[in-house]
Amino acid sequence: MTPFNTITGLSIPLIENLKQLEYTSMTPIQEQTIPLLLEGKDIIAQAKTGSGKTASFGIPLIDKIKTTSYKPQALILCPTRELADQVAKELRRLARYKENLKILILCGGTPMRPQIASLQRGAHILVGTPGRVQDHLSRETIELQEIATLVLDEADRMLDMGFYDEIKKIISNLPSQRQSMLFSATFPSDIQKLSKEILQTPTMIKIDAQHAKMTIKEVAYEVEASEKMHSLLTVLKSHTPSTALIFCNMKVDTIAVTDFLRSKDFLALDLQGDLDQRERNEALLQFANGSIRVLVATDVASRGIDVKDISLVINYDLPHGSEIYTHRIGRTARAGSQGEAITLYTPRQKEKLLEMSEQIQLKSLSSLSFDRKFSMPSEYNTLCIDGGKKNKIRAGDILGALSKNIGIAGEQIGKIDIFEFQSYVAIDKKSIHKAFDGLKKGKVKGKKLRVWWLD
Repeated sequence: MTPFNTITGLSIPLIENLKQLEYTSMTPIQEQTIPLLLEGKDIIAQAKTGSGKTASFGIPLIDKIKTTSYKPQALILCPTRELADQVAKELRRLARYKENLKILILCGGTPMRPQIASLQRGAHILVGTPGRVQDHLSRETIELQEIATLVLDEADRMLDMGFYDEIKKIISNLPSQRQSMLFSATFPSDIQKLSKEILQTPTMIKIDAQHAKMTIKEVAYEVEASEKMHSLLTVLKSHTPSTALIFCNMKVDTIAVTDFLRSKDFLALDLQGDLDQRERNEALLQFANGSIRVLVATDVASRGIDVKDISLVINYDLPHGSEIYTHRIGRTARAGSQGEAITLYTPRQKEKLLEMSEQIQLKSLSSLSFDRKFSMPSEYNTLCIDGGKKNKIRAGDILGALSKNIGIAGEQIGKIDIFEFQSYVAIDKKSIHKAFDGLKKGKVKGKKLRVWWLD
């Protein structure tokens, strides 16, 4: 793999920051896109989540931002708030070397007024969802006249979610002279149409799906439809994963599978279209911080999941096509790590399954030995604190309140996530009541803040 310092055109401070972040060498998508973007070319990149695509567009984008001007210079559109949060978080890490660079998130599910106030103070990079960015345009609270870079991240899912018109309206308000990038896991006809309308002589980049598959062990088990849930349980008790992401085709099945697993002491949550934004955000957050060990999701609802070390992906239902199959199983092999993916199929689906993958191994459930006592409870609960970045709350403030003020041992404090208006912390269940009572009665950074825990 090629090291970053071999690329002509990247600044020395950026290279040094990448070293500190332990970005030693480029992933395939970075190796192919960064040189082209530094030349100012438009690109279409077909790559899955977890391939390193945020850094592939973020590194050249950040390096050319002029911090002396506080009018937005780059706009990144994402399908969901979760993905926008993840993109912004990664860009902030990449931009640590560049003083006074401001990145602003514009998404639904949060109040407009604070976003308007932040826009009035100025920002260099805007990361948002099409619906909320369009809302700001209609209210004339956003200026896009100096946007030099446009990024459409997971463009196929934005179109799946019905954002085509919003995207076109937003782009009509951008300068015609700009650099544009379109990233998509799949490349259906509507993406081809959109790319022709917004890109100028783009270079097409397609990361070989087989490259990703080589790091994933793919196994399929033939099951009877009437015994599917019990077959799923057998697979979990045999493979004994630390975490599992289970895909269903319909939301009604995500709920049914989740209820079944919870009845068997497998701590699961469903992620599907009927959830509101808060419920969706909190389900993803609890899965990422270990409070939930099994997530049962539909394809559209699962977009934006960027959780490291998912030990097992299970296709409870056969996906509708090979591209969706590749995208699903890629969740368990982030940026080249090893992973395992299992598919359940009925006898009538065998031919369709084999068309999706040349790597898959067909095995019998009867060949599995399993631990009857195995289950997947969680050691953690998540506390929500009614204060975040806008309240100047940092992870260190919460850690200090829990450890120094309340006396919670460091090893009993899990992942801390800070958002604009709220913060979340995973706490060992043995200490959850002590932590909850202490935060409720005490203060964080000298502020009295409301606190509750997630179910």
